[in-house]
Amino acid sequence: MKILAIETSCDETAIALLECTGSLPTPDFKVLGNSLFSQASLHAHYGGVYPALAKREHLKNLPILLEKTLVEAGENVDAPKIDCIAVTRGPGLEPALWTGIVFAEELGKKWQKPVVPVNHMEGHLFAPLFENAVPIEFPAVSLLVSGGHTELVHLESFEKYTVVGHTLDDAVGEAFDKVARLLGLPYPGGPEISRLAEAERSKNTKPEFLFPRPMLHSHDFNFSYSGLKTAVLYTIKKLEEPLSEETKSKLALAFEDAAIDVLVEKTRQALEQFGAKTLLVGGGVAANKHLKKKLTELADASGVVLRFPPMSLTTDNAVMIGIAAYVEILKDPSLLTMTTIPMKADGNLSL
Repeated sequence: MKILAIETSCDETAIALLECTGSLPTPDFKVLGNSLFSQASLHAHYGGVYPALAKREHLKNLPILLEKTLVEAGENVDAPKIDCIAVTRGPGLEPALWTGIVFAEELGKKWQKPVVPVNHMEGHLFAPLFENAVPIEFPAVSLLVSGGHTELVHLESFEKYTVVGHTLDDAVGEAFDKVARLLGLPYPGGPEISRLAEAERSKNTKPEFLFPRPMLHSHDFNFSYSGLKTAVLYTIKKLEEPLSEETKSKLALAFEDAAIDVLVEKTRQALEQFGAKTLLVGGGVAANKHLKKKLTELADASGVVLRFPPMSLTTDNAVMIGIAAYVEILKDPSLLTMTTIPMKADGNLSL
């Protein structure tokens, strides 16, 4: 089955063509064509994603990326041999989501192909299926960490999964970006924080700053990062300005340690409570080196199988949307019987 996947939930415009074969629990995916344009440099001036600009760039780039993807896949640009079109319908920025939905529906009408709506978070949830022939053993726990979401999901099977914990305020990726702004680091701030923290960590010196671990002992699986961000702010206000590069590195290290400690401890508690055999990780923060190290140590100590997606599938991308669409089709083949499925953008769509 060939699936053309479209992703426009935030500031990445992405289109991919996947050849999907096999069945659950070990489907197989081959990327025939894949194009992505990141708008990060365009939004850097605003210190975050500006929705109107994101929408404009999606409208401009979708036709260009479609042609590029189909040419890479060796398909006829005007009449490609595909089975369906998958598109993100939420969560995300609604102006951005609508551009992808309208574009997908127009292609569906033109080519007389069904359009399958996809939950963006299911894309992150199932991205670890890529390039891995080992079946997921259930029960499983998934840690989804990005700029917009911080969630723990309990999976009993591919058909049944429940969000058991989420952030009550800032998502962890959002907190990374906000702290980066406090430190005067460029956008996107998450990678910059991690770069400084890794450099400081390599010195093996005693940490100079210590920040709180919010909700570490709350006896649930929820998160809160607003207080941690505020603690960094108050610390900066007490220091002499401008901050030296050394001080920025020490603050970055202390913040990253606190943020990651909470993620790992909450995940440990979830693995234990649900008797999980597999730990899945997805989202942009899944690329964080320190998080990977700590979760690897946790998985080894807990005796669970740890599954990360490839680095290229941690941030928003169309490949994961195609993967999630195929999983949904395997669960419900009737999705392919309709030429179009009425849908609307849902910025707050949940799993």
